[in-house]
Amino acid sequence: MTDRSPSRSLVLASASPARLKLLRDAGLDPKVVVSGVDEDALAAGSPRELALLLAEAKADAVAAGLTGDELVVGCDSVLELDGKALGKPADAAEALVRWRSMRGRTGVLLTGHCVIDRRTGLRVSEVAATTVRFGTPSDAEVAAYIATGEPLHVAGAFTLDGYASPFVDGIDGDPGNVIGLSLPLLRRLLNDVGVRIVDLWT
Repeated sequence: MTDRSPSRSLVLASASPARLKLLRDAGLDPKVVVSGVDEDALAAGSPRELALLLAEAKADAVAAGLTGDELVVGCDSVLELDGKALGKPADAAEALVRWRSMRGRTGVLLTGHCVIDRRTGLRVSEVAATTVRFGTPSDAEVAAYIATGEPLHVAGAFTLDGYASPFVDGIDGDPGNVIGLSLPLLRRLLNDVGVRIVDLWT
């Protein structure tokens, strides 16, 4: 493969290894800078507004600490179920309650995306939504899944790219969004600040 030099430096304002992998698999190689934003301290009127608020807060916090002309990408995900925003469960007991309520039902995974161009000061943000149809794992299967520890680290207590994948019957929308970042939406947001995603390929 021919070596490429990206036109701009990309910074991911997230500690999520899944988001980093999505970007790397798409030809991008961002620097990771964790925002330090206290997610529990923020509140909003709806799950969609919360996802957007969290993404913007992360991007803003990281951008404020940089000194170059980087492009900053902030993301945050919540699962909307019964009109409530479900983030990462606090512990195994909460993860168990979540899965008992999600089985056989449909939720919407919402991921807020925020792009800040430090060169121009432009800032754009939007939410991607993917409908998730949960299967009906048995109590023993749910217990085995929770024992892996995975659900404690992901919004909604599940993900498509890990142990929970057999328990998701299907989705309507972008699978990457469920994992943590919508590449099609990122491309559009970058376009909005005048940057082509292909110019960021490495």
